[in-house]
Amino acid sequence: MVAAQFIKARVSPETKVLVQSAAQQELLTESIWLRRVVLRAVSSGRYEAHCSAAERGTCEDRPRLGAKLSVRLPPEDQLLLRERAMARAMAPATYVSVLVRAHLRNLSPLPKEELLILKRSVAELGVIGRNLNQIAKAANQGDRGAGLGREEVKTMLRVSEGLRDHVKRLLLANVQSWEQGYAEPDA
Repeated sequence: MVAAQFIKARVSPETKVLVQSAAQQELLTESIWLRRVVLRAVSSGRYEAHCSAAERGTCEDRPRLGAKLSVRLPPEDQLLLRERAMARAMAPATYVSVLVRAHLRNLSPLPKEELLILKRSVAELGVIGRNLNQIAKAANQGDRGAGLGREEVKTMLRVSEGLRDHVKRLLLANVQSWEQGYAEPDA
């Protein structure tokens, strides 16, 4: 809906100062702040409009699927945004969208690239686990197999545990990076 109509009112200097203050506290312009106040009052249901149902259903405050939202950022924040989005191989707008959604829903999202890496790691762990099961089965049947001894099996276990610990650290770093904007290396 395109807002093309004006509502005009004269107020006292004191009221003007109060409106300016309220708008500044919410980081809005006076015009946007006043429009929100008017829309809240009108959409409260206390006032019956003399218009069609179709006209009443076009309220700007109604959530829309995929609605566009504009955000103003100082140049230094824009630079940080571009850097962090690039670090995750995402467009800045996509990064902001994912970040806001993660904050609102208390999520720790994994970008596609990070998710693919984790899936590959899990697949590798599966292969190692199957190999260990075959070795254990052969050892329990008294077969020495391909000459693998205790040391080789212990090495495979250490590799598996190292990969598991690496995936855990990766997941923790992902959660922390979404909470604070970037992952800090362990001190």
